[in-house]
Amino acid sequence: MSAQPEITQRDLRNRSKEIMDAVQGGQSFTVTRDGHQIGELIPLRRRRRFVPREEFAGMSRTAPDISLDAFRADQDRTAEQGTDDPYAR
Repeated sequence: MSAQPEITQRDLRNRSKEIMDAVQGGQSFTVTRDGHQIGELIPLRRRRRFVPREEFAGMSRTAPDISLDAFRADQDRTAEQGTDDPYAR
């Protein structure tokens, strides 16, 4: 049994605005055709652009310590160290 409401392909076609408004509001649907489930209509997850300062500070307090020397060595191993500057003389 589906945890989200089922809508038929015909309902999706005939009530698309109403259904899309519900999806925009966070509702998910299982789409059926001829009584068979064929897909899901789900809202996209919204990515946060900013993290509140207090949340960042809280995460930072529990983050593991890093070795700056090891971090720099990792960067040096993965980054090309040669100069490919066509304007360099």
